[in-house]
Amino acid sequence: MSRKCEICGKGQVSGNAVSHSNRHTRRKWNANIQTVRVAEENGTVRRANVCTRCIRSNKVNRAI
Repeated sequence: MSRKCEICGKGQVSGNAVSHSNRHTRRKWNANIQTVRVAEENGTVRRANVCTRCIRSNKVNRAI
């Protein structure tokens, strides 16, 4: 499954995990991507990888 939202393009970002002793190691934050059924404008239904923020803000028309 892709780690990128098909609506807004939100994806994985990287940075440092900083321990108590201030050691830095690389880590990543994944976007909360869900596979949902999307109703297209022409009436067809397909599956899409969408972040939960786009689902919550009704940027995607979910199929029943």
